[in-house]
Amino acid sequence: MKKITLAISLLASLNGFAQNPAPAGPQTRAVALTGATLHIGNGQVITNGTIVFDKGVITAVGNGDTPINGAERIDATGKHIYPGLISPAATVGLQEFASVRATLDFRETGSLNPNVRSLIAYNTDSEVIPTIRNNGLLMTQAVPDGGVMAGSSSVMQTDGWNWEDAVLKADDGLWLQWPGYFARSFDFETFGVSLKKNEQRQDAINALKATFSDARAYADLKNPAPKNLKLEAMRGLFDGSRCLYIRANYGKDIIEAVRFAKQMGVKKPVIVGADDAARVVDFLKENNVPVILGPMHRLPTLEDEDVYLPYKLPGILQKAGLLVSLSYDGEWWRTRNLPFQAGTAVGFSGLDKEEALKMLTSNTARIMGIDNVVGTLEKGKHATLVVSKGDLLDMRTNVIEHAFIQGRHINLDDKHKRLYHMYREKYGQPDIGK
Repeated sequence: MKKITLAISLLASLNGFAQNPAPAGPQTRAVALTGATLHIGNGQVITNGTIVFDKGVITAVGNGDTPINGAERIDATGKHIYPGLISPAATVGLQEFASVRATLDFRETGSLNPNVRSLIAYNTDSEVIPTIRNNGLLMTQAVPDGGVMAGSSSVMQTDGWNWEDAVLKADDGLWLQWPGYFARSFDFETFGVSLKKNEQRQDAINALKATFSDARAYADLKNPAPKNLKLEAMRGLFDGSRCLYIRANYGKDIIEAVRFAKQMGVKKPVIVGADDAARVVDFLKENNVPVILGPMHRLPTLEDEDVYLPYKLPGILQKAGLLVSLSYDGEWWRTRNLPFQAGTAVGFSGLDKEEALKMLTSNTARIMGIDNVVGTLEKGKHATLVVSKGDLLDMRTNVIEHAFIQGRHINLDDKHKRLYHMYREKYGQPDIGK
C-alpha cells in the first residue's frame, strides 16, 4: 500500500511540473501603472503616462497627473505599456504536436463544413499558449483548416480554465480556401515547392456557388423548419454579423475571390495570405477589403521579385490606405514571433512603429469586430495589456514583466522558462534569461 501511495505521489509531482500555471483570478482591487510610456494602439504615444483599471475595465488613461484614487500602484517607470496583441488566423490551442495526430483538432473530413466550430476544440491547457503570452500575445483567433469551407473561427483570450472562460467573441467568421488556378505541392526529396494546374478548380467553384446560393435563400427565411446546420452557420455572412475570411495568394485569385463574395451578397470579405497583394492594391482599395497578411519571413513568391518584397508588403498596403493585419496564417509554431514581423516591417518598409503596432492591435480588432472592447488603451475598454521592459516589436527588448487580461494579473511562467532554468542549473550557468 505504501508503494502504491508513493507511486501516486511521484506521478502527481511529475504532472504538477508539466502543468501550466493556473488561470488568474478576477481583479479584486483597482490597479494603477505609473511612469511608463503608453502606446495607445491608435498611433498615439503618452510619455510618463498612467493607466488605471478596476474590475477588468480601464478607468483612466493619461499623463503623470492622472489621479489614482487609492489604487494599488505598480511603478513602471522606464517601461512600455501596450494593448494586448492579437494573433489572427492561428491554430494555437487547436494543435500541440504536429507529429502526434491525437493532439491535432483543427480539421474535419469533407470539403464544405461551414457548421464546424473551432470554439469548442480550443484547449486552454495547451503548453503553447503560455509561450505566446510571454511575447505579448493575449488574444488569438482559433481558426479551423482543411477543405474548401473549413468552418467558423472564434477569438480567444490566452488565459482561462476552459473555452467558455477564454472566449472573447464566438464564431466571428467563416473560413474559405479559394480554389485557385494553381495548386502548390511540396517535394520531400528536393524540399522545393512546385506549381501545377488545379484540375478541380471549376468543380469546387460550382459547389461553392450552389452552397452560397442556398445559404442566401435560407437566410431570407425567418423561422426555417427544420433547421439546416450548414446553412444556419452561414446566415451571418449576409447581414454583416460575420466576416468571410478568404485564403487567396495570387493576384487573379484575390480578384476572383472578392468578386465572388460580392456577387453572393457577403457583406464583410477579408483576404488572408495575400502574398501577391502588391499587384492588386487598387482593386482591394476600391472594394474596401481588409487584408490579413501571411508569414513575412519568407522568400518572395516569384523568382524575379525583390527579395525584400515580403518585408515591404505591409507598408505598401498601409500607405495605400488598406486596413492591414499580420499573421502567421496557421503556422502555430511561429506564432510567438508575430511581434517581430511588425518590427521587420518597420525596418524594411519605412513604417512608423506605431503604425506597425496597429497591425497587431487596433487594425486586427476592427477586422474581427472586437474594437469596442480591445485593441487600444482607452477608458471603458478591457484592461488587456502588457508591460514590457523595452520595445515590444524588437526581440532584443521584448521582455514582458506584467500581463493583464481583463484586469487579471497573469502568471508568466511557461515551459520554455522551466526548461531554461532546469538546464541552466544542471550545467551551472549564470542566469542570462529575460
